[in-house]
Amino acid sequence: MKAFLLGVLVTLAIIVAAIYVYFATGMAPAATAAQPMPFEKKLARMALHARLEKEMPTQVPIPADERNLLNGAQVYMKQCAVCHGVPQEDQSAIAKGEFPRPPHLFRGKGVTDDEPGETYWKVANGIRLTGMPGFNQQLSTTEVWQVSLLLANADKLSESVKAILTSSPAASSSTETPGQRAKKQQQAVSSPAN
Repeated sequence: MKAFLLGVLVTLAIIVAAIYVYFATGMAPAATAAQPMPFEKKLARMALHARLEKEMPTQVPIPADERNLLNGAQVYMKQCAVCHGVPQEDQSAIAKGEFPRPPHLFRGKGVTDDEPGETYWKVANGIRLTGMPGFNQQLSTTEVWQVSLLLANADKLSESVKAILTSSPAASSSTETPGQRAKKQQQAVSSPAN
């Protein structure tokens, strides 16, 4: 029995040492362009879904009315569009450089198939290992719900809400969309100085 326990302890010590060497010698991918580590996606997804089941709100405290959707669109343009995009536009260079790449929330189904409480939890708390920050310190609970309802209803928005999402944050001073601004900024950065 002692030999068996010793064998188990030695095996565990070897596994721990191998994992340490993997990270300490730089073999683990660290760059955003690198492939994910073994089991990285599966473990991160498993942890996220387990936490969501325990903590996501099941009741939405505000209605998905025009006022809340308009306010949600304004918050989205200021806080979310740079990574998650806007309708009919490509994602920004920032989004394209992230790993994992953030989903474009106005392409395909976005998160319209998620419960608003799930989106609320993700916006409020963020998601580790993804670049998704938590906004519970920057936005009010109402603002987080407004953005969550906007995204849950992204496939059936009114024209007035869509107008906010397809204009620049400073619409009064510019007619340029966020995608156009991002392209100009990217070109300015990549162009050699004269």
